[in-house]
Amino acid sequence: MNVVWFKRDLRITDHVPLASAIGQGQTLALYILEPLIWQERDLDARHYEFLQESISCLDLQLKKINLPLTIKVGNAEDIFRQLHQRFGIKAIYSHQETWNDWTYQRDKRVAKLLTELSIPWYQAQQNGVIRRLRSRNGWARQWHQYMSETPLAIPLCTESQIDKSDDLPTSEEIGLTKSNCDHRQVGGRNEGLKLLNSFFASRGEKYSKNMSSPLTAYQSCSRISTYLAFGSLSVREVYQLALTKKNEIYMHTEPGSPWRSSIRAFMSRLRWHCHFIQKLEDEPTLELKNLHPSADGLRESCFSTERFNAWQHGLTGYPFIDACMRALRATGWINFRMRAMLVSFASYHLWLHWREPSLHLARMFLDYEPGIHYSQIQMQSGTTGINAIRIYNPIKQGMDQDPEGVFIRKWVPELSSLSKVEIHTPWLTNIPTDVYPKPIVEEKIARREASSRIYSIRRSPKFKEISANIVDKHASRKQSTRTRTKKQKNTEPKKSWKQPELF
Repeated sequence: MNVVWFKRDLRITDHVPLASAIGQGQTLALYILEPLIWQERDLDARHYEFLQESISCLDLQLKKINLPLTIKVGNAEDIFRQLHQRFGIKAIYSHQETWNDWTYQRDKRVAKLLTELSIPWYQAQQNGVIRRLRSRNGWARQWHQYMSETPLAIPLCTESQIDKSDDLPTSEEIGLTKSNCDHRQVGGRNEGLKLLNSFFASRGEKYSKNMSSPLTAYQSCSRISTYLAFGSLSVREVYQLALTKKNEIYMHTEPGSPWRSSIRAFMSRLRWHCHFIQKLEDEPTLELKNLHPSADGLRESCFSTERFNAWQHGLTGYPFIDACMRALRATGWINFRMRAMLVSFASYHLWLHWREPSLHLARMFLDYEPGIHYSQIQMQSGTTGINAIRIYNPIKQGMDQDPEGVFIRKWVPELSSLSKVEIHTPWLTNIPTDVYPKPIVEEKIARREASSRIYSIRRSPKFKEISANIVDKHASRKQSTRTRTKKQKNTEPKKSWKQPELF
């Protein structure tokens, strides 16, 4: 029999491994719940609960093509060995997976086992990420080519292999504590499609304008990032639906229409989504160590547990920081600019090495996608060596993005009695510290000291030499639109490392 191994691709639409396996005869659809991965520090009960809902939805989809889902709980190598002994596995089909270090090491062990058992493992490209990419030159062209291909139709399975499924353990049974994420999204492809359809129908019209403020982002952003992260939706199907919507918009709107800028912004972020995951595919250690070695030792030895605890619980004394963190804990989502601000504040004002904050945020982000996550964490922490240093002023961000204090009042209700001016600087009022804490650091001093420290490592020739190599390996390429004379002609694309908003 053939085995389709579902991983971060919990759908049947645009699923090359599924179509390929069915085409080769008797097929078993398999999901392996591996308890050990849930002991990793980047996962939370909110992820597990969303996964359970997504698996239930996948099973319903598979039954429509006469291929019920088989769920097994345990170690992947043991399960494949047992299935091979019982049924004889002809081949395993799956998507390539670019996820955390645990799955990377597991896949290497599985590959070794399958080689020993002489079982071929066919891994199809997942979204726009290219395995064993030799050069970033031409990556964007390959991405567009992949996104433009028509997905394979999934045939009815006429030879389904059925095996008894194991019961999924509860979150408590695999050692996860309650997350208190009471306002999170619900898992499953159907929920993702509802969000995508409503975004294209109306919500997305002012996306490009409203994405930066948490007041408007929850409504105006697509909110499909979690469904992309779990594979309930594929980037390719979203891209093709967006292209159809774009053509419709340009046919029925005038230049300057909000919809035109919004659909362009949305489609560009689909490419950036894959661009960042490609970084982790090319540099698996990005999750674990500084991309630029000159940042080694910069913050590691002076980690303050007190500051970290205040930051992760939304008790820093800076209302907008605390409101964003509390909203994230309760909903599992916050818009990109606020994510960048939270990381910037932890890395610069609190001078925390990025690893612990990154694990906390991974647990909080329901849409946790390691390739995007660690690339952005290091970018906002100043450890890539190639990105501009951005130290967000949390007071100014609050005044800009929440001028009336509406968002702060919702998530930091102990400040609800303050005026729209006072609420951004409550330490200037008579709010007692047992109601709301004083600022954990002095903003201007902390920002100035952080700036001095981070720029001090960027002045050496060695730093620039290493940075040039990082740019060559990881920076995006943008073909220049400027007309050149023959003498000026340069066939190398421009290398860009701007920082985009994501979904």
